Amino acid sequence: MTDQEMIVRCKKGDREAFNYLVTKYQKQVFNIAYGMLSDYEDASDASQEVFVKVYRYISAFRGQSSFTTWMYRVCSNVCNDILRKRQRRGITVSLDADDEDDSAVTELPSEDPGPYEQLELTERQRAVRTAIDSLRNEYREIIIYSDIQQLSYDEVASILKCPVGTVKSRLNRARNALKKKLSDSRELF
Repeated sequence: MTDQEMIVRCKKGDREAFNYLVTKYQKQVFNIAYGMLSDYEDASDASQEVFVKVYRYISAFRGQSSFTTWMYRVCSNVCNDILRKRQRRGITVSLDADDEDDSAVTELPSEDPGPYEQLELTERQRAVRTAIDSLRNEYREIIIYSDIQQLSYDEVASILKCPVGTVKSRLNRARNALKKKLSDSRELF
C-alpha cells in the first residue's frame, strides 16, 4: 500500500494504517530529532510527540506537499519548541556525553574495522557531531535535512517554509561554518 492510501485510511480513523506510517517513519523522525536536540531522551520524547501530533492533525493534511515534508515540518516545530524551553530553563546538554545509543543514529561501515580504525572513526564522528551541535539552530537544521537526511532543496524549502534560494544560501553558510569549526580537528580528517 502507498502512503496516500494509508493517509486516507488514517483520516477515517484506521489505527493499523497509522501504525504502518509510524513503523515506516519512526527511525527518520528520531534521527532528525536527535540531530536537532543532541539528546537521546529528548529525541525519543520529541518523536513520540511528533506522531501524536500527526495522528491528531492528519485530517488537516491537505496533500499540498508530500506527507514526509509535512511530518518533518511537525518534527522541526516540536524540536524547536523543546530548544526554546531549554533556553528559557537554561538546560544544557553535554557535548562530551557518551550515549550508548549513538548506534541508532550513526551507521558504521559494513566491514569490521580494527580497533585503531574504530577509534579514529569514533573520534571523527564525535568531532562532526560536536561541530554540528555548536552551529546556530537554523544552520544545524538545514545540515540535518540536506546533508544527513539527503532531502532535496525543494523538500527542505517546503519543510522550512522558505524559498529554495534561501535554502541554498543558508546551506552554503552552514557548510562554511561547519568547515571552520572542523578545521580545529584537522588531524582527524
